[in-house]
Amino acid sequence: MTETTVDLVVNGAPVSELTEPRTHLADFLREDLLLSGTHLGCEQGVCGACTVFVDGRPTRSCITLAASCKGAEVRSVEGFDDDPLMKALRDAFKRHHGLQCGYCTPGMLVTGYDIVRRLPDADAERVRKELSGNLCRCTGYAGIVAAIMDVLENNPPAAKVQPHARTPQKTEKSAAGSIGTASGVASPAAAERNVPASIPAKSSLAGAPSLSRTIRFNVSASDIWAIVSDPEKIVSCIPGGQLDSITDGNLLQGKCAVSMGPIKAAFAGTARMDLNEAEKSGHVIGRGKDGLSRSQLDGMLDFKMTGLPEKGSELTLDMVYKLTGPLSQFSRPALVAEIADRILDQVAASIEALAKGEDPHETQPRNLNGLSLMASVFMGWIKRTLRFR
Repeated sequence: MTETTVDLVVNGAPVSELTEPRTHLADFLREDLLLSGTHLGCEQGVCGACTVFVDGRPTRSCITLAASCKGAEVRSVEGFDDDPLMKALRDAFKRHHGLQCGYCTPGMLVTGYDIVRRLPDADAERVRKELSGNLCRCTGYAGIVAAIMDVLENNPPAAKVQPHARTPQKTEKSAAGSIGTASGVASPAAAERNVPASIPAKSSLAGAPSLSRTIRFNVSASDIWAIVSDPEKIVSCIPGGQLDSITDGNLLQGKCAVSMGPIKAAFAGTARMDLNEAEKSGHVIGRGKDGLSRSQLDGMLDFKMTGLPEKGSELTLDMVYKLTGPLSQFSRPALVAEIADRILDQVAASIEALAKGEDPHETQPRNLNGLSLMASVFMGWIKRTLRFR
């Protein structure tokens, strides 16, 4: 299915993501943005567990298409952390035992927030009527109604207005071609003007896990650079990698496949590669999606080639990555570091072989086998554990 770009503001921060037109806002928040505070219950717009604010109005996110919210301001339960009115509601819910299992609570809090803000003179009967679209299977509603009435009757604090983050700011383009703003956050409008929809804005990777590595070669820096700076050659050195096309603007389109027993993933996507030939350095930023699991991998890589006195060379790598979706269970930093080291060993051996005019696939696998990678990772952990005992 053809994907569409969704530009909106979520909890005060600009978001620009590619998603399928059929994706509901609740799935977009939970799976693409990892905002799992929005709960999915009936998925038919009946129970109210998924209620969020869209442009200031309570909305059933399970029956609202994300694509229909283009340009909107969305506020999920995570967006109320420092809101004084929501703090008063949370405290009242705790005092009046307004929750048990807690599954309906995010939607109840959002609806309660709307009631207090919109109906300051509401009585208990009106509160019950306003809550009729939010179902709870635990409490019998008495504690929830009492909590909302407590806030209404005790001079509730003013709601905190979400900052309007969609105003475009003056952008600057760095030497590496990345996008930034005066505040360090790219607006959707700026991102849309300067970055293809299939590539993440640099700001979206702020705070993401990082990994730095140095690879040494027994080949000169110029010979290694000739491989690293050539998209076709470097992709041929990546197990499971495939380069489909190189378009204008240094955009690379391709895929990387990995199999782990019955689990198979093929991340297809786009990356932009910018090179500084004089300094033998480069910058890559891109996004890949696995259509089957609906997982997404965003990544950014800075690399630099340096010659060594003993006629060898070294390649320094600084990586930032963000994996979302069902496969994010494999994105724990310690596990990623172990897997990355093993993949880089294979890539380094292939690069050096190619630089020497040899066939890298005579000794290195063409495809990425997740099971063998995981097995080697766990064996490494076991050996280190036994060594220190």
